[in-house]
Amino acid sequence: MATPPSERPKLDLRERGGPRGGEPQFSDRRLFMQLLVFTGAAGENNLIAELQNQDFGSVLYADLNDPKGVALLTWSEDPSFFVERLRTFLRGSAFAPLQLRPELTMIGRSYALGHEPNLEDWLLRHSIRAACNPESPWAIWYPLRRAGAFSALPPEEQRTILREHGTIGFSYGEAGWATDIRLACFGLDEHDNDFVIGLTGKQLFPLSSCVQAMRKTRQTSQYMANLGPFFTGKALFQRSE
Repeated sequence: MATPPSERPKLDLRERGGPRGGEPQFSDRRLFMQLLVFTGAAGENNLIAELQNQDFGSVLYADLNDPKGVALLTWSEDPSFFVERLRTFLRGSAFAPLQLRPELTMIGRSYALGHEPNLEDWLLRHSIRAACNPESPWAIWYPLRRAGAFSALPPEEQRTILREHGTIGFSYGEAGWATDIRLACFGLDEHDNDFVIGLTGKQLFPLSSCVQAMRKTRQTSQYMANLGPFFTGKALFQRSE
């Protein structure tokens, strides 16, 4: 017998941040970010010129591992942007002749952990600042999926594992070596990943070092079902809006 509507739990899909002015913060706003990777570019100046004439924010990366490769990062609160405005642009611009590398496509949405002091800034502006910081042109992007066994752990044990992982990221950020972009992507990509991570910084080595340090945590060593593929690049063009 179906549960009567009056007895069904009410869903609250809002993001929640830490208390502000003594009151909890809630928001229904989120930022979607997508990374598209291409190959076959003979040059980048024409791509940059096209992006300069658009009314949306973007980052164009040179692919470290492909001399003809580039990647385009874009974002919007409205996911329709990617299938309407961005799609039209890509089909009618200098990007059209390039070959998409779909195995490197990444997309995710901003989310809160529940303790953010400024929820709206975290959801809507933090990731853009990190991606568009001219002092931090290097970036490593990758998706990940946790093993199902992680979800079966008691909440306190999950928090302990995540705290270990987060402490490493915080130490790199506090030292000015890396800034992280954390996006959830449940159900958004063809590989059923859980998260997309972006690491940005002034130099490439600290970003690689951060990834290496994360390998030793329990989350990565014991509870990671899939990690990568990785995209590594350097920003050639950055515009926040």
